[in-house]
Amino acid sequence: MILSGREIKRRLGKDIFIEPFDQRQLGPNSYNLRLHNELMLYNADVLDMKEKPEVSTVTIGPDGFELQPGVLYLARTIEHTRTLNCVPMLEGRSSVGRLGLFIHITAGFGDVGFSGFWTLEMFCVKPIRIYPGVEIGQIFYHTIEGDFDQYSSNKYQNNQGIQPSMLYKDFQKFL
Repeated sequence: MILSGREIKRRLGKDIFIEPFDQRQLGPNSYNLRLHNELMLYNADVLDMKEKPEVSTVTIGPDGFELQPGVLYLARTIEHTRTLNCVPMLEGRSSVGRLGLFIHITAGFGDVGFSGFWTLEMFCVKPIRIYPGVEIGQIFYHTIEGDFDQYSSNKYQNNQGIQPSMLYKDFQKFL
């Protein structure tokens, strides 16, 4: 079951945490998350799953930043979220998608217990100018049935910013 906007608000500070929270971003069954002013790009033309990727960062100024097709941009939300008894999910807003901007490739599924900023994997089908602070996506919450363990990860839990892939750590545990 998906929580309604009213239920999200009722559970704030109990088992759903959104900082900062603004009532104007609350929808009928989701909460709009905003784009931070920093982007991260991979430096290599070919990425190796077994290697820690080298990255560079770009600041999105008040006049915006033009994304180009064929480039993967990592970004993050302004809002920090924490969820204790629900499964958080992230989707792009339809108004953003209708401009040909995708905000995640496969990582829209969160885990119960996740705490952090949401890293966005953004790419576009046409050049598009983006701006910091725009409501870029929406988080919604599913209830969870049965006993469960809270998410814990030495990779992404309690992050402080944009998180590049840390898949290389999965290979290290088998060495």
